[in-house]
Amino acid sequence: MKRKWKILILIALLLLVAGGVFASIQYSQRGIVTVQTGKVTRQDLASIVTASGEVKPRNYINIGANAMGPLVAIYVKEGDHVRKGQVLASVEAIQPGADVNAQKASLNASLADSSASEAGLVAADESIKAAEATLVHDKADLDQKKADYERAKGLFEAKLLARQDYDSKEAAYNQAVATVAQSASKISQAKAQRAQAAAQLSSTQKHVAQQQSMLIRADDVLKNYNAIAPLDGVVTNLPVRVGETVVPGLQNSASSTIMTIADMSIITAEVKVDETDIVNVKLDQPAEVTIDAIPNRIFKGKVIEIGDTAIVRSTGLAASQSTTSSQEAKDFKVVVALDIPQDLVRPGLSCTAKITTATRQRVVAIPIQALTVRQKGDLVPKKPGVPVTPPTDPAAIKAAKEEVQGVFIVKADKAVFQAVETGITGATDIEVVKGLTEGDQIITGSYKVIRTLRPDAKIKVDNKPPVVPNAEG
Repeated sequence: MKRKWKILILIALLLLVAGGVFASIQYSQRGIVTVQTGKVTRQDLASIVTASGEVKPRNYINIGANAMGPLVAIYVKEGDHVRKGQVLASVEAIQPGADVNAQKASLNASLADSSASEAGLVAADESIKAAEATLVHDKADLDQKKADYERAKGLFEAKLLARQDYDSKEAAYNQAVATVAQSASKISQAKAQRAQAAAQLSSTQKHVAQQQSMLIRADDVLKNYNAIAPLDGVVTNLPVRVGETVVPGLQNSASSTIMTIADMSIITAEVKVDETDIVNVKLDQPAEVTIDAIPNRIFKGKVIEIGDTAIVRSTGLAASQSTTSSQEAKDFKVVVALDIPQDLVRPGLSCTAKITTATRQRVVAIPIQALTVRQKGDLVPKKPGVPVTPPTDPAAIKAAKEEVQGVFIVKADKAVFQAVETGITGATDIEVVKGLTEGDQIITGSYKVIRTLRPDAKIKVDNKPPVVPNAEG
């Protein structure tokens, strides 16, 4: 029995010593935080903004109805390629067609009258020329008759010519004078007829011009009964059928839109970028676009348009159209021109764009989760045994609450807060412009530890990968 008690006492002493050792170890490790660490490295970074949207043509036009009536013909179908000026559809146009034919008939009659007036004017000009030629001939004849008369008069007075011959010469002279007067009168008459023909021609020409204007107007009215392609493109929407009545002038009405023509020569991805990222997006920045309907393919593109108006995410309306003040999330429209064959996609396909807003080569970078924020008041060193007196001055209180971004670096088994200045943000890492150098050891996890870690806290590094539970177990 005595030996047994000795053994029990020895065991009790060993347990007591082991408990003391364990308690001292636990006490010495009190306040030590287990962390994960990593080295600050240099790497290439690219800042990428990701946004979703849909594929759209650069330019598309809704072909509306310009006249009311039933559709009598649709000459294309959805998906057809059309050319600018091509007739796409026709609305019943019996009355406008009859008006055009009537105006053409009136114009033809007016043109015939104008031709007749022109012929009359030409005839009048010829009459004037003929009368003027006759007058010249008659004046020459008068000069001859006058010379004969004066010669005969001299002979008669000299008693060398018989009165009968003298009277004959005088009569011939007087007849020539009358003939010249008559010829001059015919010229005046021909000129009057010409003036009348010119006035008639002017009147018929004015009437022709009026008829032409009326024909142009009637023809323009008739053209409104045809839907004409305003550009080269593809028919992407055809909501109506032959026999349906279309009505012009009604916005957002199915009866006012005959079809949609899209210019597929430039395919774009119209995406919505979050308001926090839009300040980094610039024109001509490169982008990579994936289309849900075409998996495993990436299409290159560049930014060609950036919207200036914020769009409320929940309603899709412009913020300027909202009648109430809203703190909802907002997006901005960004258009990316794609390098993609037009026959490979269709308007409306969902897509995602990754826009590269900045790139950096061989810069100091750290994991994003290592970056944290602390208030300046929490960074003031605390002396052991000295109570911390909170500031009472408003300016000091404000300064103490000012936030500083930084990381925790490992120094002598302690977590030391180091303020940093950052640059661009990559997918998992962020650029450090100031505050760290390559090779520095920083605390990278866990996320919960970094959020709650106090400056100058004692730490223990454990970079072992986490144990993944066995699914079978």
